[in-house]
Amino acid sequence: MQQPLWTPSPERIAATRMDAFRRFVNQRHALALVDYPALHAWSIAERAAFWQAIVDYFEVRFSQPASQVLIEQPSMPDASWFPGARLNFAEHLLRRRDEHPALVAIAEDGSREVLSHAQLAEHVAGLQRSLRAGGVGPGDRVAAFMPNTWQTLVGMLATASLGATWSSCSPDFGTQGVIDRFGQIEPKVLIACAGYHYAGKQIDLTSKLNEILTQLPSLQQLLVVPYAWPQVQAGDFTSGAKVSLWADFYQPGGEPEFTPVAFDHPLYILYSSGTTGVPKCIVHGTGGTLLQHLKELGLHTDLGAEDRLFYFTTCGWMMWNWLVSGLAVGATLVLFDGSPFHPGAERLLDMVDAESISVFGTSAKYLAALEKAGVRPAQSHRLTGLKSLLSTGSPLSHESFEYVYREIKADLCLSSISGGTDIVSCFALGNPVLPVWAGELQCKGLGMAVEVWDDEGRPLSSGKGELVCTKHFPSMPTGFWQDADGSRFRAAYFERFPGVWAHGDYAEETAHGGLVIHGRSDAVLNPGGVRIGTAEIYRQVEKVETVLESIAIGQEWQGDVRVVLFVRLREGIELTDALQDQIRQTIRANTTPRHVPARIVAVADIPRTISGKIVELAVRNVVHGQPVKNTDALANPDALVLFRNLPALQS
Repeated sequence: MQQPLWTPSPERIAATRMDAFRRFVNQRHALALVDYPALHAWSIAERAAFWQAIVDYFEVRFSQPASQVLIEQPSMPDASWFPGARLNFAEHLLRRRDEHPALVAIAEDGSREVLSHAQLAEHVAGLQRSLRAGGVGPGDRVAAFMPNTWQTLVGMLATASLGATWSSCSPDFGTQGVIDRFGQIEPKVLIACAGYHYAGKQIDLTSKLNEILTQLPSLQQLLVVPYAWPQVQAGDFTSGAKVSLWADFYQPGGEPEFTPVAFDHPLYILYSSGTTGVPKCIVHGTGGTLLQHLKELGLHTDLGAEDRLFYFTTCGWMMWNWLVSGLAVGATLVLFDGSPFHPGAERLLDMVDAESISVFGTSAKYLAALEKAGVRPAQSHRLTGLKSLLSTGSPLSHESFEYVYREIKADLCLSSISGGTDIVSCFALGNPVLPVWAGELQCKGLGMAVEVWDDEGRPLSSGKGELVCTKHFPSMPTGFWQDADGSRFRAAYFERFPGVWAHGDYAEETAHGGLVIHGRSDAVLNPGGVRIGTAEIYRQVEKVETVLESIAIGQEWQGDVRVVLFVRLREGIELTDALQDQIRQTIRANTTPRHVPARIVAVADIPRTISGKIVELAVRNVVHGQPVKNTDALANPDALVLFRNLPALQS
């Protein structure tokens, strides 16, 4: 019988904030909720009481109280959370004001900067004064074209403190990708770096930035952070806006002030990363983001004031927004900018030891790459304080789960998490009071009415189907930018099952109350009318030592669909008939004959979004001779050419 890979001890469970919250709810409501499943069921049945309990447990400060917790209609999207309440997001991230480190910012070249909680507040106060003097206030947009540095965080906090709206892209975005995003939201201020480091290279951004500036006529202030290009001068940029260097624009010091805003006031604008058109501008509200992140970081991640939180992310991925909310529970953030494999595969692991990181977040791709590289951290690193490892971006395979416990650390809560940009949070995630089972996300998030439905909209207790959320939750987007009637917003999430959220995950509930994500439902393969999640194939291909990564699509062929698998092989390896046989046998032995690809093709590269997700739909479009409209969403758009007019797919 299958056994869990890790089970928390009774002592560890009792010491968690999740268990403390369960006891808090029991005492407040005279209940006897004995475990997490009971707590989750209550959080769905009594959502108003649950979210009020989150407010009270984490001491959320409303400058003006709400008239009630929730007003809603029977079907989504039609809800008002905490109507009448006013608060400020930055105020909650800056509550701690002592000399304990708020952040440690590490660059690829080894430079390291530390800001205490008190110093962070002083920087925010100084930047806030200068932004306010420049006319920034509620309703304005401040955009950032920045790496993951302390200046980016100060920029976000100063923006939010004024009630303005923050949006960011990372410097590896292509010129058109930045314009496609910021051009839609028309920022008043742009914070941009002049250069950055990646994989040992120093990259000058001045010419790219000048191209972007020509397409941002709304801009009134360009704020340049020299970063990896210290020789930059304000005169290097051509813009109708004022141009200032970071160090000249403000002086840190004093106390920040906090402008109260409505609960649903726009805090963040994030962007869909798809390749089917101009990115959707997804607007997230202030209060919903704060409550959801407090719940996920404080309870599900068991993060506290003595923890050090790291997530390998860029500022163009929602995990950056999630990471920085760690300040709301008083934690220390470890920020890293650069390649995770420079100068070697152990770069981030070295940082875990050097910075005493207790919660380490990364992608499934990173963990698979570590295993392929033969890295065995348990033998080379101490990892003494590491208590949790988080993984997202794509489904984490059984083999990667086993690799973590075998080669990284045995006593560790490994949490595969899933949600996304659409909700700036998670539907399913980790839990410090529950066991970890191979291949499974531990639980549905508190307050999230997550189910798996079949094509007819019937709930499934077993088997694969569409992941849905059947009841309102506070971090649902307030809408899309420039979508006045809400038609695009409703079409994106509520058209598949009217009145119910569905954003395109193909999933399965498990006997342990967890979830398995089988990939994107819009990329599900359908040979002979049988639905197959691509993650089921990838899990098996990862077992083949000579394959570094793969991507599977369904090719329309002779009135049906056939499975085509593209593989990127280790250097010097050729795709021989014997290797193809090994791949097919591995897939067949562990899945079904329908999962076995009809064609296997070797490619030199596999296209990914800038946040690291492989793009099955874009590859499928190229194979079928259809256009890919938004290649600037890709980190390596040139890779698409490798899939065009392949002779192997013509017969």
